[in-house]
Amino acid sequence: MLRYPVIDPVAISLGPFQIHWYGLMYVVGFVAAWFLGRRRAERIGLTRDDIGDLLFYAAIGVVVGGRLGYALFYGLSQWLADPLWIFRVWDGGMSFHGGLVGVLLAALWFARKKRLAFFTLTDFVAPLVPIGLGAGRIGNFINHELPGRLTGVPWGMPFPGMGPAPRHPSSLYEALLEGAVLFTVLWWVSAIPRRRGLVSGLFLLLYGVFRFLVEFVRLPDPQLGFIALGWVTMGMLLTLPMIAAGIALIAWSRRQPVDARRG
Repeated sequence: MLRYPVIDPVAISLGPFQIHWYGLMYVVGFVAAWFLGRRRAERIGLTRDDIGDLLFYAAIGVVVGGRLGYALFYGLSQWLADPLWIFRVWDGGMSFHGGLVGVLLAALWFARKKRLAFFTLTDFVAPLVPIGLGAGRIGNFINHELPGRLTGVPWGMPFPGMGPAPRHPSSLYEALLEGAVLFTVLWWVSAIPRRRGLVSGLFLLLYGVFRFLVEFVRLPDPQLGFIALGWVTMGMLLTLPMIAAGIALIAWSRRQPVDARRG
């Protein structure tokens, strides 16, 4: 059994001004996306300055969509009881699925503005996302969020405030799968000629499968519990359309011409 590391969720405190690790993880994700995106911008006809604009709109989509998604899917009663709660993003509570919808809407607008095919842009963006996903899960871990279920594995650890019994470090599983593994696969596939839509489909499929599997060792959200059959969680339910869309998009991509542009 391992010990849960004691890390103050507040990274920097200057009087009433506080910078939380959770917020810094978003900065890490956007800086990584900016750096990697600038390396490949010319491959789809964008300038390096365009990457900054793209990430600005994507950031708005992530924050607004992620927070609204969490409020609607996981925290509706809390939002109704405390309307200002939705603005306290630093306290945690972001939905990946809501953030994904926000980013897709931002990408649709940006693609039209730059006269790019939508899936050419999403194929470009998809490999830039996993580093931010992995960093965000580390932020969850530092914030003592997303506790795992009880376990006897050697790397299990007691979760703060939940007694001495070891639990799966489920947020670290997600950081590994949704972050490192997903980034490695998408970055490699996007670096070679492939059919349009393949990278986007792989992103949806792999994230969906990884998230679905981790839900089996992660405690369901306490305000919701299991929502069906005594084992189905909200995370599983929201992930199923992603898996279906990923499979459909990969199948659709097989009928598209090979896109020799990498990125």
